[in-house]
Amino acid sequence: MVLPYLIEGAAIVALAAGVAAARHKRAQKQARNEARAQDAARADVLAQAEARHTAQQDEAAREHAALAAQIESLRAELAQRKSVADALEAALASERAQRDDAMQHAARIASEASRLKLMSSTFERWHEQMISLMAQNNDMHKKNQELSSIVSHVLIVSLNASIEAARAGAAGRGFSIVAGEVRSLATRSQDLSKSYRDSLNRNDLITAATFQDIQAGGKMIAATLASVEASSQQLHHQLEATRAGAHA
Repeated sequence: MVLPYLIEGAAIVALAAGVAAARHKRAQKQARNEARAQDAARADVLAQAEARHTAQQDEAAREHAALAAQIESLRAELAQRKSVADALEAALASERAQRDDAMQHAARIASEASRLKLMSSTFERWHEQMISLMAQNNDMHKKNQELSSIVSHVLIVSLNASIEAARAGAAGRGFSIVAGEVRSLATRSQDLSKSYRDSLNRNDLITAATFQDIQAGGKMIAATLASVEASSQQLHHQLEATRAGAHA
């Protein structure tokens, strides 16, 4: 009687042990599944973190590349602007040099114009002096003609006196000697008057030629002065235009 009970109890114990073992297995399996699920979740989170990190790295790389490209573009632009600035500086230096040369040229033109004006004044003074000299020559011609007329009249008087002295004979001998001396002086005066007239004629030729040369020189100086003044005004206008363009 007892044996069946023992067998039944053992079966119950064995069944309970099997049930417990099954439950333990299920619990272990569930624990393993939960651990796998947690590992998968952690792996997923890690993968997402790695993906975000990779995306951030890629974004940072793109931003770095864009920044590098922008820096390179800025460098190129700065180099271009520096080249333009150097070209402008060279152009300004060339313009300043040209302006300085033009100013020096204008100063030389002004100095030459002043010198020509002084020469023109000198030629005008010479012109006036030559006119005065020609007037004096004309006056001397008139006086020489008057002297020649007086000498001719003296010759005629001395000749008449000699004739009258010859008629008087011995009484007029002394008067004849005086008349001869007077005639001799009159002849010498006439020769001197002719020489003086020849000298005046030569002076007239020289004075006329010199007067013409002075007139021609004065005209040439006046024309040169007008050309120099025109060049000076043109250069002045160019400098004013250059200065206005530089200020603009």
